[in-house]
Amino acid sequence: MKKIKLEVAVPYIILSVIGVCFLLPLLWVIFASIDENAQQALTLPDKITFTNYTSILSDPANIRSFMIGLGLSLGQSILVVVVGVLAAYPLSRYTQKYKKPFMYTILFMTSLPITAVMVPVYQLFVFLNLQDSLFGTMLFLTASSLPYSIWMLKNFMDSVPINLEESAWVDGASIWKGVRKVVAPLMIPGICTVAIFTFSMSWGNFFVPYILIQTPDKFPASVTIYQFFGTYGMVEYGKLAAFSVIYTMPAVVLYLFSQRFMSQGFSLGGATKG
Repeated sequence: MKKIKLEVAVPYIILSVIGVCFLLPLLWVIFASIDENAQQALTLPDKITFTNYTSILSDPANIRSFMIGLGLSLGQSILVVVVGVLAAYPLSRYTQKYKKPFMYTILFMTSLPITAVMVPVYQLFVFLNLQDSLFGTMLFLTASSLPYSIWMLKNFMDSVPINLEESAWVDGASIWKGVRKVVAPLMIPGICTVAIFTFSMSWGNFFVPYILIQTPDKFPASVTIYQFFGTYGMVEYGKLAAFSVIYTMPAVVLYLFSQRFMSQGFSLGGATKG
């Protein structure tokens, strides 16, 4: 009996330890953001103040970096979803001789580290005169996110019955209209999942913008967050924590906004009746 109770308790103990490991840094960020004299140690603030937030939000450079980051992430998410759906459609609906090797190739491309391709990419950007370009950076981020997104969207599209499209074709709808009016609405949970994943990866991407963008005024928030680390080891912990809290808000808001769509799942059982 004791052995059975121990086997049941061990997973909860492990999960609790993991939860504490994630909770402590989060508490430090929250407490340090409202502490004018924040330090590296986790302590309760002697006096709650919002001067750190005021300092961050009153700096035009910080606001500009947030807007640039939002533009890059939202633009990349839209491009990835649109191109991904169009690329996933023939992979899901058409029978092709080399579809399986092609899908494995896409899956392999998702495992390629960005650092392994940055040197040739940078040389290509110099040749095309796209270095220090926000649009060029968005294109590269989109291209690097497409393999995994196409793989995910293809699997989501496989769950949409093709006879729904055939019914639309009988009524005179084109293939594009069938995708836009029939397939895409039934893929809302999958599209939201891919969009959130793409946005989160782009929003937190430091390496790519840091390499491809040279002008500090064009840096997104993922790069400018490092301004709080001083040259001689001096760190403004309070401002860093406040910046971090604000930095997490877009991803949290996007998740909360899309959660109701994601929780719907694929309720397609009644769509094919009659």
